[in-house]
Amino acid sequence: MITAQRGKDNEFDSISADFSDPHTPERLVSEVIARSGKLDVLINNAGMMQEATIEEMSLEDWQRTLNLNLTAPFLLIRAALPYLRKTRGSIVNTGSAEGISANPNHAAYCATKAGLHGLTRSVAVDHGHEGIRCNAVAPGWIDTDLNIEIIEKSVDAENFRRDIERIHPVGRTGSPEEVAALVAFLAAAEAGFITGQVYTVDGGRMTKLSLP
Repeated sequence: MITAQRGKDNEFDSISADFSDPHTPERLVSEVIARSGKLDVLINNAGMMQEATIEEMSLEDWQRTLNLNLTAPFLLIRAALPYLRKTRGSIVNTGSAEGISANPNHAAYCATKAGLHGLTRSVAVDHGHEGIRCNAVAPGWIDTDLNIEIIEKSVDAENFRRDIERIHPVGRTGSPEEVAALVAFLAAAEAGFITGQVYTVDGGRMTKLSLP
C-alpha cells in the first residue's frame, strides 16, 4: 500500500499478506481503507511460476498457481471495487508475455496470465461506466532478481546472457524500472482514456520472427 501523495511527500506504508488464504484480499483492502481512508489505485503484481509438463504437474501445484496468479487478483478487484467507484480509480494487472505466447513447461503460468489478461478486459468493459479503468502490462524478460539468478546459475552465464540479449531487437533485456514507468502511467489520470488494454513490454521480442 502506498499512502504518499504525488509531489507532496515520500511516506510509504506496507502490509504483508498471504494470498493463499482467500479471505486475505478483503481483509487487505479493509486495512488499506482504515489506514488511508480511500483507494485510488490497485496494482495486482503478486505471482509465481513452476516449471513442469502437464503430466508432471499435480493438481495441488496447478491450483496453487491459479490461486495466486488469477484468483487473488479477482478477489482483490472484487473487494476494491466499492472504493474505486468513489475515487474513479484505476487497476493495473501484471500479466506476462507468456499470457500471449508460451515457453516450454509453463502451462500453469501461461494459463493464469492469459486468464488475467481476459479478466483485465472484462473489468474494463463492466466497470468503465463507473469511471474505473483496468489495464495490464505483459513483461517479457526483465532483469528481476529471479531472472538474474537464473542467468548467474547457468553453466555459461556470459553466453546465456548474450543469447538472451540477442533475441531482443533492442539488443538487451528490460529493467524493472521500465515496467514500473508504464504501470505508473496507466495508473495516473494522464491515461484517463486508456482502458481494457494489455501492453507488451518485451523489447520487441515477440514482434521479431525467428530465422527460417
